[in-house]
Amino acid sequence: MKQVVFFLIFFLSLLGQQAFSQEKKWLQLELSGGITQRQILAFEDTLVLVNYVKSRYQEIALLGYLNPLAMPQSSSSDTLSLHIQTGERFEWLHLGRGNVDPLLWVKSGIDVKQFQNKPFEYEEVAKVFAVLLRESENSGFPFSSIKLDSIQRAGKGFSASLNLDPGPFISFDSLRITGNSKINPTYLSKLLQIRPGDPFSQKKVDQGIGQIKNLPYLRWEGEPELSFQNEEAILYLPLNDRRMNTLDGIIGFLPNEIENNKLLVTGQFDLALYNVGGRGRNYQLNWQRLSQYSQNLKVSGIEPLILGSMLDIKASFYLLKEDTTFLNRDFRVDLGYRPNANGYLSFFYRRQAGDLLAVSDLGQITTLPEFLDFRFNNYGVQYELFLLDDVFQARRGFYGQFEFGVGNKSILQNTGIPQSVYEGLDAKTVQYFVKGALKKYFYLNQNFGAFTGLSAGMMDSKNLFGNDLYRLGGLKSIRGFNENYFFAQNYIYFNVEPRFYFDTYSYFLIFADLGRLGNNVQGFPADYPVSTGVGISLETGSGIFNFIYALGKSNAQEFVLNFSKIHFGYTGRF
Repeated sequence: MKQVVFFLIFFLSLLGQQAFSQEKKWLQLELSGGITQRQILAFEDTLVLVNYVKSRYQEIALLGYLNPLAMPQSSSSDTLSLHIQTGERFEWLHLGRGNVDPLLWVKSGIDVKQFQNKPFEYEEVAKVFAVLLRESENSGFPFSSIKLDSIQRAGKGFSASLNLDPGPFISFDSLRITGNSKINPTYLSKLLQIRPGDPFSQKKVDQGIGQIKNLPYLRWEGEPELSFQNEEAILYLPLNDRRMNTLDGIIGFLPNEIENNKLLVTGQFDLALYNVGGRGRNYQLNWQRLSQYSQNLKVSGIEPLILGSMLDIKASFYLLKEDTTFLNRDFRVDLGYRPNANGYLSFFYRRQAGDLLAVSDLGQITTLPEFLDFRFNNYGVQYELFLLDDVFQARRGFYGQFEFGVGNKSILQNTGIPQSVYEGLDAKTVQYFVKGALKKYFYLNQNFGAFTGLSAGMMDSKNLFGNDLYRLGGLKSIRGFNENYFFAQNYIYFNVEPRFYFDTYSYFLIFADLGRLGNNVQGFPADYPVSTGVGISLETGSGIFNFIYALGKSNAQEFVLNFSKIHFGYTGRF
């Protein structure tokens, strides 16, 4: 480097008082030796030219030509002719571990063979430095530094050893909540795996900050901060509690057209409680009854970090009563784990049961009906990926979900159905299902954005019946149809929704939903539902109001105003 400094001084002295004028400067550059190149370049002024020459000199050295020679050929007030002889390219003979701890060396996964009889490239050395420093800062030494030591040269080859200065050992002291959040610091410390006394790890800090973003009941009030004092690290988290708990319901009393002098009670009730007790416990209850004989109920709850481990346990129960045809129950237990800040992996056990309700009309049938009594015990795996700016009200980002399950299914004989129709039926079979969803949110600017989604699923078994199938239709799948309108053995549908934002989380929307539904179980032809419409999502001080007007077309529904649907609701938050 001394040669290039000398050359720059020499060059500037030749240009004299005009060195820093604004007239265009020219460079005639020739490289020889290991690199051959000729260039004629123009620069706005001399300083830009000088910086370019210096950067080229450094590039040559980084490629292993450690002793280049700059030879000015001629110089004038506006032109420099320069010849650089790169010289020989140096090679590694050996790179030693030096004083680097053996365990740290193994964790870094450095292959020393790349530094044996190989051309010298500084980028490879820089990668080794970066890996060792990263592993060091994740092992309690965030202020470590590294350099080459014991450099020896033999001809055009040289060897060296690493010299790592770890600096002071730093451990975690505590987490400090600086916002108004009532979340339990002990629970949050376990969730983020940042426990007092543990070695400091920048990786844990980064992952923890990313993981908080995926907790819907917390909101950042500012930027997190790290403080190092007395060889201890304190992480300050400016977190506020988010009003996420919801209570929403409607009840209706209508004349009962089936039973005289009685009222028909219809309605819907939704309750969701998040972060109960400040320990990440979530509970949900949803009930809906829109007709005389049909209703559904879903109850779920999650207990995080059970028995001090990093595992969550979730239990849910779902009941669906389809008029007087059948009653389905679905009980599921999930064991979940966060492999990283943006992913959630769970394994589940699920027991599904279906029972026929009204069988008085089936006493004389000679073939199997569309619906049967069954029991289905299955096991499976689910993975979710969260790359969203806001997990509750996303404006930009990506969400992905995949689920697979397989198990044994048993067909139960119903005493109200002739036993002869069960002859030849394999009562015990293997059944599997797979489904997934991809969602992408675009936030183009303050006023315009879009949502797109793709969902698909299928199931298969020797014995599939109507009360096994997926249920689709309604506000959360294919709009323009009643809730649970479709039965499907396999499905795929696409949602596209341009949005016009007039506030942070309030927007007008138009949408289109397109799908394909297959139902060989009931012998229906493939259905290609299409729907479109407009709507509004309005955030208020105490909740969110949604209103959507939709028209849908399918094999059983025409695209006419008489069949238009209005999906609306208000979710109060506290």
